[in-house]
Amino acid sequence: MLRKFKIAIDGMEYMVEMEEIGGVPQPVQTVQAPVAVAAVAAPTEQPAAPDAPVSAASGDAMTAPMPGTILKVLVNIGDEVKENQPLMILEAMKMENEVVANHAGKVAGIHVNQGQVVNAGYALITIV
Repeated sequence: MLRKFKIAIDGMEYMVEMEEIGGVPQPVQTVQAPVAVAAVAAPTEQPAAPDAPVSAASGDAMTAPMPGTILKVLVNIGDEVKENQPLMILEAMKMENEVVANHAGKVAGIHVNQGQVVNAGYALITIV
């Protein structure tokens, strides 16, 4: 039997359907969680690292093939690269993986810093 539930996580409401796999159905109880009101402090500006230029990602940026941490960025903005040239080292599951150029061109933007954690599909670098 499928049962529908409405849950709230971080202020967002979601409808969830779950299949009951056994046991005795329990009556549905509505629990109202207390709402905490906290003062929000103004964000403080943090200076960007001067040795790692990061630019805005465009739609044609190369993306991370898997989640991981950027260990090294091997190129700079403005560098000419060849197809299959290593661009950066991505550590994933305790293994170092080379992110290589998918085509020859010029590095137009680097969208990550060394040490940054990225998810699969995150924009890494743009080559034009």
